[in-house]
Amino acid sequence: MRNFLLATAGLVALAMATPASAADLAAHPYTKAPPPVIAPIYDWSGFYIGANGGWGQANACWGFVPVAGAIIPGGCGDGSGGIVGGQLGYRWQAGQFVIGLEGQGDWADLSNTHTSLINPAFSTRARVDGIGLFTGQVGYAWNAALVYWKGGAAVTSNRFDILTALGGVDVASASSTRWGGSIGVGFEYGFAPNWSAGLEYDHLFMGNANNSFSVANPIVAGALNRISEDVDMVTLRVNYRFGGYGAPIAARY
Repeated sequence: MRNFLLATAGLVALAMATPASAADLAAHPYTKAPPPVIAPIYDWSGFYIGANGGWGQANACWGFVPVAGAIIPGGCGDGSGGIVGGQLGYRWQAGQFVIGLEGQGDWADLSNTHTSLINPAFSTRARVDGIGLFTGQVGYAWNAALVYWKGGAAVTSNRFDILTALGGVDVASASSTRWGGSIGVGFEYGFAPNWSAGLEYDHLFMGNANNSFSVANPIVAGALNRISEDVDMVTLRVNYRFGGYGAPIAARY
């Protein structure tokens, strides 16, 4: 009986001590999940203005149109040189697709001179000293990277001269403003919220036109000068866009 009472007292004491021990345990701390990191999406929409510079090459082919008879070919020449200017435009972005309109103007120094095939006593010189582009753009963007295609109208400012082969005396000249078409492709990268830089190639189809010179044609008497022209240009571009990043629409944890 004594042993039974001792055992019962021990069980009661153990039962009373157990809740107290559980109460002494520290509660499990609750940790709130960190907020997600929002990745901003680059927005290409908005007006932009910028500068460009690079290299160009103009190909000019001369022909002579007599009063009667077929055109007499006078030879072709290539002239390359520097290009520098600026651009102004606006872009709209919908999803990853970007469309836009742009005007571009450049000073150029693309000049070539070659000896006439018809009369070696004379040389012909063609020079492009100004280029303008009025184009539309269609592009595809990967956040801050944009590839685009462009096309539209082109205009060039030209001067054509006939020189004496001996001494290079200018004996006849003409100036013209010529309209044509252009196509191009470019890549641009936004390296800051409002700044982007890129590389662009354009080809200008300027066609041909008859040009009346300041005096009677000394190479082929009484003939008009028919000159065809194409231009290729590669430019580096830097743009400042009025705006910034668009609303954040992606999250990274």
